[in-house]
Amino acid sequence: MGRILVLLIAIMMMVVSCSSDNFNTSDFLAGEEFTDSNLRVVLIDTLTVETSTMKFDSIVTSESTRILVGKYTDPVFGTVKSSSYMGMLPSSFSIDSEAEYDSINLYLKLDSYYYNDTLQTNTIMVKRLTQTLRPKEDDYIYNTDSAEYLEDDLAVYTYTPRPTAGDTLEIRLVDDLGLDLFSKFQEKEITTSDQFKDYFRGIALLPGDDDNGSVIGFSKTSGASFIRIYFSTAEEDDRVQDYLDINLDASSSPVPFFNQILAENPITPLQTLTNKEINLSSANVDNLSFVQSGIGITTRIQIPYLKTLFDIKGQGTLLDAVLKIKPAEGAYNDQLILRDTLSVYIVDQNNDLTSQLLIQDTNPVYGILNRDDEEFNNIYYEISLGSYLEELLTTDRDTDDALILLPDNYNSTVDRFILTGMDGSEFSTVLELIYAIYDEDDE
Repeated sequence: MGRILVLLIAIMMMVVSCSSDNFNTSDFLAGEEFTDSNLRVVLIDTLTVETSTMKFDSIVTSESTRILVGKYTDPVFGTVKSSSYMGMLPSSFSIDSEAEYDSINLYLKLDSYYYNDTLQTNTIMVKRLTQTLRPKEDDYIYNTDSAEYLEDDLAVYTYTPRPTAGDTLEIRLVDDLGLDLFSKFQEKEITTSDQFKDYFRGIALLPGDDDNGSVIGFSKTSGASFIRIYFSTAEEDDRVQDYLDINLDASSSPVPFFNQILAENPITPLQTLTNKEINLSSANVDNLSFVQSGIGITTRIQIPYLKTLFDIKGQGTLLDAVLKIKPAEGAYNDQLILRDTLSVYIVDQNNDLTSQLLIQDTNPVYGILNRDDEEFNNIYYEISLGSYLEELLTTDRDTDDALILLPDNYNSTVDRFILTGMDGSEFSTVLELIYAIYDEDDE
């Protein structure tokens, strides 16, 4: 099982008295039987951790918190492409009969999210949908779904992203669409939501075919992204400009919206992940595992020999457990950035997601990026697993369950990570257990 380092009793007392729920979740109580016994505390840091990579068949993106549009080529994950599809609904159906059409624009407000190289230009092609966006089977639309649209462009817009500036893109759409909609409203040919949705099914936002820059996030909040038809009415001495907005349709249930997020031509090992029940062992991929949100690739973690702790002579109690998993050297940079946290979930033996990992059924467990020794290239995600492993030790919980790592908002981002497995090197994943042993001489 590994070497055992005997620690001082003082260290044990410090762990029991000073650590918080986030680092010591065993709820250990030092009873009379424990305190009167022959006691030692050991640090075990070579218990086997098995890491692998699996891929969900699809990810629900109709509930994404943002519009995602962009494309870039990754040396590991392949060509990553996100397109967005959305139904729309006007704020009103009335335009003055004396008004004259001016123009039509699409506005997209950046929401600060981006991934990869924002120094390169991006292109957005705006298309008109030819079908109403609806789930195929259940109440959701997925990243692998598609929707039909007309080939003719409503607009082609090229820009250099400034995602953190809070800018709003102003994209001039073709006047044929503007005049058509203007006429339908003014002539009262469209006066209800159902009539509008039957006539105008929505728009698709696609990245340029030759783009290799970044994926950019745009806001879905009310009033942030919309189409605006401008028109004006003649007054005595001037013309008064007015407008009618066509917003994202939030009235339907389910909401007619989704991001299509795909990755083509990744490295050969990732191409073997053709269904979610396949686990690609890190041992078969240079001791690496992979994570990519939006696509559904995730690192899977198991501790198969945890119960060999019972082989230690004497009675024992788990005081603390911390998993340290490191990003692979050279696998991140200023464009392919590391996020500060990773969320931790539980999957069953079939890799069906069952729940998020919680402390005391309330607080989510996170992998926190520790950058204290970043100057020495020693950074790692630190995950507190005390309560989870204690439950595995003390209950009949299914030991075929596994933990997986996903970025926050994994259905609304394209963040990617390459993590090391356990190989005993300086970059190796390690599980550190603090284990108290007592009544050893009585065994």
